[in-house]
Amino acid sequence: MQQIGLLSTGIYLPSSEMTSQEIAEQTGVPEEIVKTKLGITKKPVPGVDDHTCEMGIKAAKLAIEKAAINPLTIDVVIYIGEEHKEYPLWTAGIKLQQEVGALNAYAFDVAMRCGTTVLALKMAKDMMVADESVRTVLLAGGYRNVDFIDYSNPRTRFMNNLSAGGGAIVLRKGETNNLVLESQIITDGSFSEDVVVVAGGTKHPITKEAIEKGLNRLDVLDPEGMKQRLEQKSMENFLKVIRLSLEKSGYTQDDISYLAILHMKKSAHDYVLNELGLTEQQSIYLHEYGHIGQIDQILSLQLAVEEGKIKSGDIVVLVSAGIGYAWGATTIKWGEYHE
Repeated sequence: MQQIGLLSTGIYLPSSEMTSQEIAEQTGVPEEIVKTKLGITKKPVPGVDDHTCEMGIKAAKLAIEKAAINPLTIDVVIYIGEEHKEYPLWTAGIKLQQEVGALNAYAFDVAMRCGTTVLALKMAKDMMVADESVRTVLLAGGYRNVDFIDYSNPRTRFMNNLSAGGGAIVLRKGETNNLVLESQIITDGSFSEDVVVVAGGTKHPITKEAIEKGLNRLDVLDPEGMKQRLEQKSMENFLKVIRLSLEKSGYTQDDISYLAILHMKKSAHDYVLNELGLTEQQSIYLHEYGHIGQIDQILSLQLAVEEGKIKSGDIVVLVSAGIGYAWGATTIKWGEYHE
């Protein structure tokens, strides 16, 4: 089996921020609750030029520079950013490919909401193993679904952590560092229409009336029903994908050194760590970043490396959850690999 190594990561964050006080003022939720329960002290929000694909391009350039590779050696570009981007109907990956100079690659977009990065890691590894000609793959994209948040809507309060940024990963076949091991993904379509932007698609085209009613923003159509059906299942599937990813990679939860987990309410974050027997030092709670969708895992991993929380030989698990609903995890053996 060919070894697939993670060469580098890149993160771009807008300079504009929204504070917990500003969120409190717009939602009517006490600032202390925003900080302690929702787990947000501040979060990046897009500036005038912080477009979705553009943020991915900036992150990709940083990752390519850190990897010290010629972009002409990249074989495939997988766009991992959101569907909400510069144009409503557009293949963003091809634009990103051009802008970073990956002129010998082919590019395509992949989407699984906040589970996209984990899905793309699995896809990239599978492609590299199956196709001898695919040696270097760039994953990159941006996220700014914060644009769809109506802070006055109590039904979407759990999404008030949405923020903005870009992320990128460079993978290469035949590497002996930071080996990408196995992934596990679960999807459950029974939640597929619980959280939607009602207007703007073929069912409900965008109209002046739709905008006036706020139907062009994210909404939860059955908040109580969703909560009752999802709450326990979500935590179970979080743990399930982590454990199965580890098992397929030849490890158990006792081997985890670091968990790169998306931002969610503090109690849920603590629950996952506790169930896995992990300490707060074995993860990073992204209270200063909010939830940058599928970029969270890349951000958490990069922050952990910069802060010295990950050392050679460590088992790192990236875990995600996406509206729809999807859960995913990928295991990485960090550092130099020895037989």
